[in-house]
Amino acid sequence: MSETHSRFATIAIVDTNGLLRGQKVRGADIPGLLERGPGMSPVQLALDPTDEIMDMPGVTDDSADFHDTDLAVDPASLRHIPFEREEDSPLYLAQYTGEAADFCPRSVLRRVLERARAMGMTPKVGIELEFTLFDETPRSLAAKGYDGLHTATAHPSHDLIIYQAAQADFYAAVADMCGPLGIGLGKMHEEIGGGFMEACIAATSALEAADQATLFQNFIRVLAMRRDQTVCFMPRWSEQADSQSSHIHVSLTDADGSPLFWDAGAPGRMSETFRHFVGGMQRFLPAMMLIFAPTVNSWRRFAPGTFAPPALSWGIENRTTAFRVVGHGPRALRVENRLPCSDANAYLALAATLAAGLAGIEQRIAPTDATHGNGYGTGAAIGSALPAGMGAAIEALRGSDFAAEWLSPRFVETFTATRDHQRRQFEGKTLIDERRRFMELG
Repeated sequence: MSETHSRFATIAIVDTNGLLRGQKVRGADIPGLLERGPGMSPVQLALDPTDEIMDMPGVTDDSADFHDTDLAVDPASLRHIPFEREEDSPLYLAQYTGEAADFCPRSVLRRVLERARAMGMTPKVGIELEFTLFDETPRSLAAKGYDGLHTATAHPSHDLIIYQAAQADFYAAVADMCGPLGIGLGKMHEEIGGGFMEACIAATSALEAADQATLFQNFIRVLAMRRDQTVCFMPRWSEQADSQSSHIHVSLTDADGSPLFWDAGAPGRMSETFRHFVGGMQRFLPAMMLIFAPTVNSWRRFAPGTFAPPALSWGIENRTTAFRVVGHGPRALRVENRLPCSDANAYLALAATLAAGLAGIEQRIAPTDATHGNGYGTGAAIGSALPAGMGAAIEALRGSDFAAEWLSPRFVETFTATRDHQRRQFEGKTLIDERRRFMELG
């Protein structure tokens, strides 16, 4: 059954939090909507996960009229929702047009990719996603006041086959879910915490990687709900749990498909292009940390004793640095950006990563010396310090000419406004309050 003859299809945009928002439309209307998409209010980009409306200049303030803006539906994004009946299952991703495109996450990434193409470079991207599975439902979470929660497994269990085998039906259900959604699930395993898991999106083109990561994050929540469980992407749902992240792996090829990061005769086999990419990340990403740590809960991740990076450092096969050079062979050598939290928007985190690296190549920015050994010790990691909390990160992004140039001034204005609203809302509140906002959808 073709999508144009389906009963319904879903058209969705990705909001600032990485959640899909959209509507079902008649299958018969799809050809016309592919030419001119439906309308949707940009206020969708000002919502927190539980629909708290954040401050966004020109969208939710006194000048706002809450008008609709046309969407551009991406025909190439078609896939199928596995939980729907066949005639209702088509799903298309879309992005805002017009002024709203300046701060629409999918549009922001597409603009950065256009600049990469103009430089004759094509990114290849893989994304790791960490989450915790709970034996809780929305009703049980509310009844418990979001405290005293039961994870799906009891103990920290990194790569423990006992827990993997015990949850074989869940792993199988995840694999079944990924097929119709076109998600290239490269790997999945137990992580270092009760109920803590990681899924890896296999390397693919940049926009496709962000699409797949976002689809995975949304629909694994659906899968858990249908099993009377809950998936949580909070970076630090408990002070006793390890932090959760979403690492981004990037390599570049030229117009002919030849790897640009490999130089067999160079130290670490890193080409000058690769070194400049790392140098650009070190130079420009400190001002864009808010994109990688976008919520009040994100900043709980950067605490002693977690695997969160302590500084904007890099190293070869070093998991204690922010940027880990990893891989053997010309097509496998890549950099892993370990800064993004598990609640980071995949489109924005990837756009920031690529923008910084590409600018490093353009400007031939040399990286610092590599960090050797454990970078968590005092003064051990070589690189700039992280911003001192969410407030400092907001001000850094607001003042970043680089972010305004590469991502758009309007993006910087709107994103910082919504984050500052959230920060002020949670002043004096507790981790339990954060769970109420972010546990199920954040």
